[in-house]
Amino acid sequence: MQLMHHPYALDATLNADVVRELADRQEIADALHRFALGRDVKDRALFRSAFTPDAEFDFRPVGARIGLDFPLMQGADMIAAYVLNPDVDLDTSHTVTNCRVRVTGDEAGLTALVEAQHLPGADHSRHLLLKNLYDVELVRGGQRWLMRRVRVDNLWYTGDPQVILGR
Repeated sequence: MQLMHHPYALDATLNADVVRELADRQEIADALHRFALGRDVKDRALFRSAFTPDAEFDFRPVGARIGLDFPLMQGADMIAAYVLNPDVDLDTSHTVTNCRVRVTGDEAGLTALVEAQHLPGADHSRHLLLKNLYDVELVRGGQRWLMRRVRVDNLWYTGDPQVILGR
């Protein structure tokens, strides 16, 4: 995991470089926002637009913390099929904060805190609230950035872990 601990926001001195880096930083954060909003509103196209075709999504550290097994999801199709499984009636609300970005040419790193509320679609009296740390590797894909590798660690949780499985 490469957490962004540098003590500055921008690493550019020329105006054109600053504008380019600001645009990149916005697009890099937007990849994680597309993932989160796509999941919350169940928009497969928006969700899928956040990933490279060969992306890897590792939710196993969260599973280990909450006592559940999750597979290492490989490929955007598998990730979308698993996370947006229509057989799991789950309402979610993701909040993305504390984004830190490192840009190196056409590759980037992002760390962020994501709070994710999970509620069974038919029974909002139960919940699972996760506070997760996302470690993301991205690549430039034209005008936007795409997540190539995502590792999610859990900082804390409250509620019933079975909720995330639709139980």
